[in-house]
Amino acid sequence: MITLALSKGRIFDETLPLLGAGGVQVQGEVEHTRKLILPTNQAQLQVVLVRATDVPTYVGQGGADLGVCGLDTLLEYHAAHGNDLYQPIDLGIARCRMSVAVRDQFDYARAVRRGARLKVATKYLHTAREFFAAKGVHVDLIKLYGSMELAPLTGLADVIVDLVSTGGTLKANGLVEVEHIMDISARLVVNPASLKFKHAALAPLLAALQQAVAASQAEPSA
Repeated sequence: MITLALSKGRIFDETLPLLGAGGVQVQGEVEHTRKLILPTNQAQLQVVLVRATDVPTYVGQGGADLGVCGLDTLLEYHAAHGNDLYQPIDLGIARCRMSVAVRDQFDYARAVRRGARLKVATKYLHTAREFFAAKGVHVDLIKLYGSMELAPLTGLADVIVDLVSTGGTLKANGLVEVEHIMDISARLVVNPASLKFKHAALAPLLAALQQAVAASQAEPSA
């Protein structure tokens, strides 16, 4: 049995067409089910639904053979655990960017020039630490799990490091992007042991996903 770990939401929704192009159909009413293990139209493939941040753990610890998660999650997982998961495919889905944002009135550039010590709210501690260290900026990191935009508004932090898609939420709360850290997309990750011992079963699925990604990326220029 091959187990694929996915998280509900944008990644799940955007992964389904790629699976479908490869001949895989997840069965059942996914949006309304309370089940955490879902069958597919392929008898030897099942999907498990987990939190996005848990996907690398399930794959890395062997609870799933492969999974889909964002580059942001992978970087934090690697920093914490040091596990090198095989990442054969950038699926090119769930695209966004990781950015630094501040209150509209906050002079971020001046603070950086003066060498001010910044309070940074984020759930991406490793990425934020590495980014500011490379700039020579001293920071105090504050880990939050949600509603990141509140931190500068309440004085908890000077800046935030978070994922940005359209920028609408930042704008609605009087925040602006001041620096782009990196582009983010979802990656397929595979357990190294599964790749070795279940290679014959995994290879067709990996090839089908690779072809589906290539076809989807070629569509705009077609």
